[in-house]
Amino acid sequence: MTLDSELRAQLVCPCCKGELDYREQPETLSCHTCRLRYAVEDGIPVMLIDEAEKF
Repeated sequence: MTLDSELRAQLVCPCCKGELDYREQPETLSCHTCRLRYAVEDGIPVMLIDEAEKF
């Protein structure tokens, strides 16, 4: 299941409020300012800073 494009357009990084880049494989949202990657599980973004992955 892919993340809805309308939802993607409204999401920002919860840490810095910056723009997020979307990737389909694996399905993630990435903030290049904070260097955090947020998982998308079953079409639902997990936007919790504590669960984000550093990259």
